[in-house]
Amino acid sequence: MIFDRIIFGCNLLILNMDNQEPKPSRRIRYKGNYPKNFQEKYKELQPEKYADDVTKVMLKGKTPAGMHRSICVKEIIDFLDIKPGQVGLDATLGYGGHSLEMLKCLNGKGALYATDVDPIELPKTKERLAGLGFVEPHLNIRRMNFSQVDVLAQESGLLQFVLADLGVSSMQIDNPARGFSLKVDGPLDLRLNPKNGISASQLLQTISLEKLYEILVLHSDEVYAEPIALAIIAARDRGETFLTTGALREIIKEALVFLPKTERIEAVKKACTRSFQALRIEVNNEFGVLESFLEKLPYVLAPNARVAVLTFHSGEDRRVKKAFQALNRAGVYKEVAPDPIRASKEEIFLNPRARSAKLRWAIMGDLNLL
Repeated sequence: MIFDRIIFGCNLLILNMDNQEPKPSRRIRYKGNYPKNFQEKYKELQPEKYADDVTKVMLKGKTPAGMHRSICVKEIIDFLDIKPGQVGLDATLGYGGHSLEMLKCLNGKGALYATDVDPIELPKTKERLAGLGFVEPHLNIRRMNFSQVDVLAQESGLLQFVLADLGVSSMQIDNPARGFSLKVDGPLDLRLNPKNGISASQLLQTISLEKLYEILVLHSDEVYAEPIALAIIAARDRGETFLTTGALREIIKEALVFLPKTERIEAVKKACTRSFQALRIEVNNEFGVLESFLEKLPYVLAPNARVAVLTFHSGEDRRVKKAFQALNRAGVYKEVAPDPIRASKEEIFLNPRARSAKLRWAIMGDLNLL
C-alpha cells in the first residue's frame, strides 16, 4: 500500500512538471558598450531595434556585427550614371548596400538583377530589401555564381550597367561559425557556399607540399610561403586535422618562430591574413570564377554599357586591369580606367576595411557582340 502511494505521488509530480510552462530563457547580457563575443552583440545584430547603438559602433570606425558597409558607393554610383528604365546587374549582392543605391537611381523603372552564392546571407538580404519595397520585377535576386552571367543574360537581356564587388562581406567575416575570422576560433571552412566543394580543412588533408607552396605564393604573395607550407605538412604528418581556424593560426605562429621577437607578432598577424586569403581563394576557385566572368562580360553588355569592379587584393586587381586593357586595345571597350579609384581618407577613417579597395571601370563600345 505504501509502495503504491509512493508510485502515485511520483506520477503526480511528473504530471505536474509536464504541465508547467518552461521558464523563459534570459537573453545574454549586453556586456559593456561593445561586447567582443559575436553572440552577445544582439543589439548590433538587430539594427532595426537598436539604431542608436549601431550608429555609435559605426562612428567608432567599426562595422556592426551581422552588417556590411558598402565601399566606394558614391564613386560607383557616379560612374555607373544609372538612368530610370535601364537594366543592370549587381553581380555580388552581399548585404545589398550597393543594390539599394542602384535601385534608388532606377526610381521604380527598369530592373536590377542581383546574384550571390551564399545560401545563408542571401535570404536575409532578400527579405531586408523586400521590406523596403524592392521586389520583382524591379529587383530580381538569383542564387548563382556571377561567372554564370551568360546564363543570367538569357533572362535579363543585355545589361546597361554592371557592378562586381569582389570583397568578402563583413557579416561573413565577423560570424565565427563561418570560419573566416582570425580573431576568434571557428571551423576552418572558408567556403562562400558551405554546401559546395571542400572546406579548407579538407583541402589541407590531401594537398601536396608543392601545391600548398604554390597557392600561398600565387594567391596572396606570401613572403614566408616555404616555412609555412613545411610547417603545415609536418603538422599533418603528426596527425593534425586542421579543424579550426585557431589550430592553423598556431601552426603559422610556430612556423615563424625564427623571426626576432620585436617583429614576430606583426609578421604572424600578416602571414595569417595572407595564408587564410590564399586558402579561401583556392577553395572557392575565386580567380577562375573572376576570369570566367571577365571573359563572358562583353557578350552580355549593351552598347555603351558601364562596368565597375571593386577589388581588394593584388591578384584580383591584376586580372581586372589586364582584362580591361586587353579588351580596350581590341576595341571592345572604348574606354577604361587609367588608374584605380581608391576610397577617400574620410571613408577609410570611418571604415578601415575600405583601405585596400581599388575600383576599376570600363565602358563598352558601340557594338553588340551577340
